[in-house]
Amino acid sequence: MTTPRAPLTRTELADLLTDAAQSVSGILTAEYPTAPSRSYLHPVLGALAAGPQVVGELNDRLEGFVAAEPRSATPAGLFTVASYASALGWLTESLAELTASVDQICTRVGIPTEPRVPVFAAPDDAEGDGEFDFAFSALELATIRIAAEAAGLAPDDYVKVLSESLLAASRITDACMEISSGLLEDAAYVLDEATDHVWLGDGPGSLPTLVRSLLARMEAAE
Repeated sequence: MTTPRAPLTRTELADLLTDAAQSVSGILTAEYPTAPSRSYLHPVLGALAAGPQVVGELNDRLEGFVAAEPRSATPAGLFTVASYASALGWLTESLAELTASVDQICTRVGIPTEPRVPVFAAPDDAEGDGEFDFAFSALELATIRIAAEAAGLAPDDYVKVLSESLLAASRITDACMEISSGLLEDAAYVLDEATDHVWLGDGPGSLPTLVRSLLARMEAAE
């Protein structure tokens, strides 16, 4: 006869959320070797490589936690499941958006373009009209030209795809930081005695931080 396992303690539940928060934030510090010919992808390759692994790990932990009845049957356990599942869904969506952005960048650089005069000029020719208003120094211009040449791109095209890469990196950074912060807030709340009554309230304050954030995003998108 199998002895039923006792529900996880508040500390154990909070540790689950805290560990998840650390895994998510770790995506932002992941490094991935980038060849000079793909240097414009450097801002996103770390997250792109580490993200799916983190999603897989979080998914496995969530499945194990939910399956470990009656561990999730307490109010604190249900609260933890809701927070964890929201984090996993949000992260998965954010990584899908990152992947789509990288695909667009790769498509852009893979399309042959007609030869054209680069928009960058040397400092003494800087009065000419250009496609960009960036105020690059002479050193920055030289660095861009070297990187663009290694990537097989015109300098203006290189700046375009690098800008797209930086924007995508900014978005995944914001998402991971918000997810991680929300998980930590929910972990702290799980340790609060009030969590015993979390599912008895009717107001939005009874929901995990990440659930409230997702609802707010959905309302803003409508």
